[in-house]
Amino acid sequence: MISSNANGQIKELVKLQRQQRQRKKSGLFVVEGAKLVAEAAEYGKLEKLYLAESVSGREDERISHLLKHYPTELVSDSIFGEISDTVTPQGVLGLAAMPVYETEDLLALPGKRFLLLDDLRDPGNLGTIMRTAEGAGMSAVILSKGSVELFNPKVVRATMGAIFRVPYCYVESLPEIARTLKSQEIPVFGTAMNGDILYDEPDYTEGAAIVIGNEANGISEEMFAEVTEKLCIPMAGKLESLNAAVSAALIMYEMERQCRKKC
Repeated sequence: MISSNANGQIKELVKLQRQQRQRKKSGLFVVEGAKLVAEAAEYGKLEKLYLAESVSGREDERISHLLKHYPTELVSDSIFGEISDTVTPQGVLGLAAMPVYETEDLLALPGKRFLLLDDLRDPGNLGTIMRTAEGAGMSAVILSKGSVELFNPKVVRATMGAIFRVPYCYVESLPEIARTLKSQEIPVFGTAMNGDILYDEPDYTEGAAIVIGNEANGISEEMFAEVTEKLCIPMAGKLESLNAAVSAALIMYEMERQCRKKC
């Protein structure tokens, strides 16, 4: 049993929890809780298991069968608390490999329903958007290089496993991606307070890309220059804008509604 924070594995796990640089260097990240560990195993990304001493022998049924197939380390409760990023750890943690996708492959996916995130910064928003993108049947999520890291522990938890199922990529130039999509006759829509049309007016059934901007500043001028049309989400009261994840959800599910109706 590991009972010292001087242990090399413990030091590595702490770095992976706290440092984006370490995650990027190793291609690994940490998943916490029985659900996410089981998801990582199901999609072939689980590398190793770590169990807190207090849960040994009474593991969640979602992971009990995994103990026979993956290297497992027992960790004292006090040390497990140091490697966990949650306030009340479940006592199970996994080391997982990052899913990797190529931009060109994503742009060729069927359905042609893309979400473009322009410098989105909030971990909770990104996690919720990834989860919603799966539910709404989006083809892929494409992020600008200035967006929050997908494998940030808070993002990982918020995705509820969608991180293993929703194709994604980070790109150097989101406007360039927009130009590529338009060259393939896929319209690019952006949300704006002074939008020209309501979000449910376009025909999304032949494919479309939706741009969601930074929480504080919205869509960048460079990105707006590539938008086919600006969408407006009507609001009562004195609100000027909605939360980024809420705006994204409304439009993604309108896309899904139209596609289901057409089918």
